[in-house]
Amino acid sequence: QILHLLVQATIIYGIILFSSPDHMHKLALIFGMSYLSVIHIMRQIYDYGGYHLDVTGPLMVATQKVTSIAFNLHDGLCEKQRATLHPEQRRQMVRKVPTVLEYYGYVMHYHTLMCGPLVFFNDYQDFIKGKQYLRHSIRTGMRGTPREIIEPSSNRAVAAKVLTTFLSAASIIYLLPQFPIEYIKEDEFFEKGWLWQMLYIIWATSLHRHRYYHAWTLGEAICNAAGFGFNGYTSDGKARWNLLTNVDILTIETSLNLRELLIAWNKSTQTWLRNISYERVGKHRTQLTFILSAMWHGFYPGYYLTFGGGTLFTLAARSVRRSVRPMFQHSNTARQLYDLLT
Repeated sequence: QILHLLVQATIIYGIILFSSPDHMHKLALIFGMSYLSVIHIMRQIYDYGGYHLDVTGPLMVATQKVTSIAFNLHDGLCEKQRATLHPEQRRQMVRKVPTVLEYYGYVMHYHTLMCGPLVFFNDYQDFIKGKQYLRHSIRTGMRGTPREIIEPSSNRAVAAKVLTTFLSAASIIYLLPQFPIEYIKEDEFFEKGWLWQMLYIIWATSLHRHRYYHAWTLGEAICNAAGFGFNGYTSDGKARWNLLTNVDILTIETSLNLRELLIAWNKSTQTWLRNISYERVGKHRTQLTFILSAMWHGFYPGYYLTFGGGTLFTLAARSVRRSVRPMFQHSNTARQLYDLLT
């Protein structure tokens, strides 16, 4: 199955080499998503609803990589586009077509191969060449003295994330089987009171999220253990190892609205969607971005119900926030009431 990764990456590298910079990003996105879609459909035919490990997950991450590098090259090689780019797109611009070694090293980067998180090409190159610390070097001594390059330890960050993965794994092994989500289809479930039903659904779906917490946090811990993921220092001088953070568990579990929850969930995929879709289309960009996200996930009907509902909820939340929220900003009590109601 690893051949699927190589075939997709090779054809898109050919698109990058032989197509115009004005069109390479569109061709790469169309082919990359089409190839991924075929694999999704094949999986649904042969393993409908299953959770068996196959190439689909790695191919989803690889699709993000190969399409993002095509878009970043388009931004770097087409000067007329640069004025419209937002700061993150400018930071990720690639001004030179990568060599074969650089390209395949990026796509097959084994720390993120199985479940991510998505790493952008420039960040990967900084890590490989040891430049990630240069951007956050510390000036010591008097003005004019060279900056001191310090490689901070990632041990504390790795230990915290490994502990999180152990707790998530324990929850998956011991708690999740006690609250199966399938139980909500049983007649016995419908015989319970509505409050009990709501609490069961909230608890069961919360436990189900621990699968993703485990995989994403483990992937980030692996990168940090290799020295990848450094993102500067806090105001009190502590090293930040959050460049590759894919999920903010505390924010998800305590979010006050849909926007906060979405921002904290699958962060690297959100950055990918924002960079290649949301910031590049005009009208209906929210709807189009949710459609692209659904296609990237696959073709189960639940994805389209989820992202279709997410589109409606997002648009409604924006409208309410613009029109209703200002009415509750005159006092702290009113603000807390708004948070409670929404």
